Order: sequence, then structure tokens, then C-alpha cells
Amino acid sequence: MGKTRVEWIDLVRAIAILTVLYIHATDGIFIISSDAIMNYTIYSRIFNFISLFIGRIGVPFFLMITGYLLLDRTYDDERVRKFWTKNCKGLIIITILWSVIYAISLQFVTVKSGQVNFSEAGNLFFSHMWYMPMIIGMYLSMPFVSAALEKFDAETIWQATIVFSLLAFLLPFVTTVLAMQGIENVNIQYCLGFSGGIYGIYIIIGYLTKKGLFKKYSSNKLRILAIISFLICVVFQYYAFVRGYNFFLWYEFPFILTGSFALFELCSRREKVRAYPIVSFLAKYSFAVFLVHNLFRLPLLPLVVQLPYTEPVKALILWILLIFFSYLATVIIYRIPKFGKYILYMR
Repeated sequence: MGKTRVEWIDLVRAIAILTVLYIHATDGIFIISSDAIMNYTIYSRIFNFISLFIGRIGVPFFLMITGYLLLDRTYDDERVRKFWTKNCKGLIIITILWSVIYAISLQFVTVKSGQVNFSEAGNLFFSHMWYMPMIIGMYLSMPFVSAALEKFDAETIWQATIVFSLLAFLLPFVTTVLAMQGIENVNIQYCLGFSGGIYGIYIIIGYLTKKGLFKKYSSNKLRILAIISFLICVVFQYYAFVRGYNFFLWYEFPFILTGSFALFELCSRREKVRAYPIVSFLAKYSFAVFLVHNLFRLPLLPLVVQLPYTEPVKALILWILLIFFSYLATVIIYRIPKFGKYILYMR
């Protein structure tokens, strides 16, 4: 974390980590109890569909922050090496370290419940670690992408981003829609080369936000775009469910892109953030909480899933508990001299 605080960036970080915890709480409840409860109420299903949209905002927010902060820089050979040493080396070490921590912790987690199927326990425990190799790969490429972007006008970059987005987001969406109609195996071949795929596009959008490219769009239009994106995501999931199609909302869905972009741009227009001390606290420990929180999710799941409440209420309870225990743990660990900040990758 830099010494200079940007309030709206901290707001986006805080929202991002809270939505990540939220989707992991919701997924945990609905996945673990899926064998015990075969038929959710329609309200529970809609809650799950809404939660998936909310939860999918977190990673795009983190990636857009990365593009906003790191792509608008000048790199030479020496600065590239320093960037790799400072960022990539540390991330690789912390990824290996926390993978070992989770592997060991999983062996000590004992769940005693006849109502819950825990065959997915390992997947639940490691479900968030896919992010680490992805972001390391992005960081390795960051200096070269920055040098390339430096030579082009923001409008030109935006035009290329639109083309890449059509390939990375729209074509898979069309394939999914066709499959839902019974038209299977329609695979449109394309190659995005060195673009970074869908995650690279989120990063580029963060960079273009910093360049002020989207200031020409009114806030009301962005709010409408965010609302429409949300509604389409929810309705599309419900339609897939009605059709009996196994659809899983992920980051390549085009309306996750449009929704997260609109919300990110709206946040960037805030000069002051209410309750900033709280927001700053949530943002400061955001990455540390990301590393730690799954240590609490699996032990808490069997306790929460057996509460006499509906799945949405259980998910919200688990979310609150994850926030409390994850932040408490990171604050305590961070205060261990010569140890805390390194194991949590807090700089």
C-alpha cells in the first residue's frame, strides 16, 4: 500500500474484498447444502443469482485498480527488474507459502455432520487461489504492456479494447446462447495473442479510466448501464435454470464486464468517501484478508449450514462471520514483529 491515499481507490478495494467474501460465503452455503436440500425456493434461487452478480464484481475491481495504478508508468530495463523483484518475486513466494498453509490446514479440519456432503472440501478450501497465478502472469507482462500503451492515443487503445472484448466476451456468450437452444458444439475459433485475455481487458479498462476516456459519459448513463447489466445477469441465470442448462456466471460474461466497468467509473468520480476511516481500514487489509479468509470458511460452514434459517439468511450470517474473523486474524498477525507483514504481503 502506498503512503498517499486515494479515497475512491480505497473504496473500490473495500467493496472488492467484501464482495469476494460475500460470494465465497454464498457459494459455500449453496454448494455444501445442495445435497441436503434438493429444491430451493424460488426466492433462494433468485438470491443466489443476485449474489453471483454481486460477488463477480470483486475481481474486476481488483484488476481495474491494477491497471489504473501500474500501467500509467514509464519502464526501462532497470525499472522492469525492480518491478519484478518488488512485485512478482514476492507474489510467487506468498502463493507457495499460502498454498502450503492451506494444504496443511485442510488436513486438520474435521467436520462432523451427516447432513452435509464435504466431497467439495478441497475445492472450497483452495477456491480463491486461482487468482494468484493469474495476477502473477499479469504482473510479469505489465512493464511491456505499459511501454506499448505509452505510444498510442487512448482512443486508439479503446478501439482495440472493444475489438478484443467482442472476441473475448461476446463470442463465448453467443456460443452459450446457442447451446441453451440445443445448438451444441458451435466453437468459434479466435486467438487473443498477447492481450491477457479477459483479465487483461479489465486491467486495460482501469488504465483507460485513469486517462479520463470515459468522463464523456454521464453518471446517469453509467448507473443505467450498471442496472441493466445486473438485471440481464440475473434474468439470464434464471432462464438457464428454467431451460435446465448448467450455466455458471463467470468473468467472461459480457454483462459482468459492463456492470463492473460502470461501477468502477462511477466510483472514480467520488472526491470524498463517507466513513473513510472505516473504508481505509477495510482497504488496508484487503489483500491480507483475501489470503486468510478461506481458513475460516470451511470450519464455519458446518455450523452455519445447520442453523434453522433459509439459505439466504445463512449466507449473510456466514459472510458477516468471515468478515469479522478474517479481519481480526489479519490485524493480529500483522502486529507480530518481523513476521506479520511478510506472511500477509502487506507493504
